[in-house]
Amino acid sequence: MSATAELVPSGGDNLEFLDVGGDIAARSPLQLFWSRLRRDRVALVSLGFIVFLIVLAVAAPLVVSVLGLPGPDVQNLNLTDSFGSPLGPSLSHPFGVDPLGEDVMSRVIYGARISLEVGIVGTGISTIIGVIVGMLAGFYRGVVDTALSRFMDVVLSIPILLLGLGLGAACSVRGCVSGLIQPGVGTIIFIISLATWPYIARIVRGLVLSMREREFVEAARALGASDMRIMFREILPNLTAPIIVYGSLLIPTNILFEAGLSYLGVGIRPPTASWGQMIADATPIFSTAWWYMIFPGVALLLTVLAFNLLGDGLQDALNPRNAR
Repeated sequence: MSATAELVPSGGDNLEFLDVGGDIAARSPLQLFWSRLRRDRVALVSLGFIVFLIVLAVAAPLVVSVLGLPGPDVQNLNLTDSFGSPLGPSLSHPFGVDPLGEDVMSRVIYGARISLEVGIVGTGISTIIGVIVGMLAGFYRGVVDTALSRFMDVVLSIPILLLGLGLGAACSVRGCVSGLIQPGVGTIIFIISLATWPYIARIVRGLVLSMREREFVEAARALGASDMRIMFREILPNLTAPIIVYGSLLIPTNILFEAGLSYLGVGIRPPTASWGQMIADATPIFSTAWWYMIFPGVALLLTVLAFNLLGDGLQDALNPRNAR
């Protein structure tokens, strides 16, 4: 066998063997994942954009200061014309200003913070809840499965937009749950966590139902392992790939949900910068101040598109059938 020959097991196994100089070395699942992902240029570009967006959001004050822009809530009515209309893009204000004289580029940068916080934190909380409930339902079956599955159906039957409008309006002043849920970002994360966990729970439940009868689970049970150990030490690691894929696809949905609530006036309120709220404010003056809608709209479009494309790439890279 030549020194550069590859030995790939048939059947789509998660191990790939490389014969180099007569020594056969196995590549780990993580190495296989990266080798598949790096061949997907669209996914890599999307990942790069998301990393850039996260760095931009975390370092927003520094970025705004380096660019010489005013803060996102600094108003300057001198930046409007004689009719009170905001001025368009210029060297000092690349994205123009809004009707209050606030710099649009600065607000778009700070708006990335809100979108990423809501999308990532809200998805993370709903994923944790969904994984726990789905594992309990799939592992114990019987009465536990029936009760939890019916509860999932009840939650899924509630229109999430109407729920968001109702809770957003109710919690908009003093918050909810004795102030535990604060208005704005806290309320939206609470709504996302409350309404989206059943989607992940149903996926996890189906996977656990098929895994609980597998040989490695029976072996752990024969060795005296407890139910909690079997679920979280034996089954959960095998659920990592679908959880990552579905979570990455749920993040852009939650970002759009926040933008929709902010657009309708029950999400993020001024002076906090939010892409959805900026688009709502720009709607009446779009014919005279197109930049105020275009730039936050493009930022929202690119962010959602990047997460969706990355999710598709992760799905392909984590699929064990893609051996090459």
